[in-house]
Amino acid sequence: MGALEGRVAIITGAGRGIGREHALYFAAEGAKVVVNDLGAANDGEGSDRTPAEQVVAEIRDAGGEAVANGDDVADWEGAQRLVNAAIESFGDLDILVNNAGILRDRVLVNMTEEEWDAVIKVHLKGHFAPTRWAAAYWREEFKAGRQKRRNLVHTSSTSGLFSNPGQSNYGAAKSGIATFSQIIAKELTRYGVASNCIAPGARTRLTLATPGLGDIMAPKEDGFDEWDPANIAPLVAYLSTADCPFTGETFFVQGGVVKRVASWQMAETVERNEPWTVGDLADALGDWVQPPAD
Repeated sequence: MGALEGRVAIITGAGRGIGREHALYFAAEGAKVVVNDLGAANDGEGSDRTPAEQVVAEIRDAGGEAVANGDDVADWEGAQRLVNAAIESFGDLDILVNNAGILRDRVLVNMTEEEWDAVIKVHLKGHFAPTRWAAAYWREEFKAGRQKRRNLVHTSSTSGLFSNPGQSNYGAAKSGIATFSQIIAKELTRYGVASNCIAPGARTRLTLATPGLGDIMAPKEDGFDEWDPANIAPLVAYLSTADCPFTGETFFVQGGVVKRVASWQMAETVERNEPWTVGDLADALGDWVQPPAD
């Protein structure tokens, strides 16, 4: 029996790259999968159901159960249709993996309003809208006495968590996703819902579009391929199991490496029982200044 036997999962952005590997792995572990993909280009333009349908065909050919969905996850009604597709096709929804994303890389002084808005919409609203409809369904199921573990897995990025220049739109969205995951973990625990987040390192259309990464991520002629997107799926599957003990956590995963990412936390402190002056703060905080990198 697979680790996800009989569970119903939605995976967004599952027509290619990391999402495709999630879908194939989940199906191999026994899940019934809704393969969502708008089929857009890297920048979010266009649509094509072919990638999602091809993944569904692969799953069915291997003996699994899957359906394709081409709704836009950042569209309010589209996100509701996506959740309804799982319930109508398979009778329930246990897992939502938010994976869909686009890139519009640009340094801040050259970034347009449209480039900012498009990336924030697909990533942040594209996580919020499906999660909102899934959570509403799970709350009603819980109140009706049909109580069981439900799982959310969101997709952040090291670009957001560790601040990659040239990606202020993408990084802001990805950092926001990690915080979104933490907040809803606290809100939805009463309904038996776990919410966790990953920051994956893998070879995808988006990462290969970043200058310089193509050579770094090129497959090796032999040995372990640390950049293979298939390496990400086992952690996501584990975070989607009914007995996974984690919630509110973010994990970095690349190749065979998994690291828990510490959230924002307080660091050095100065304190006194009267208001500060600018001069006093300059003196008190001076030791905190980090020398510039070489």
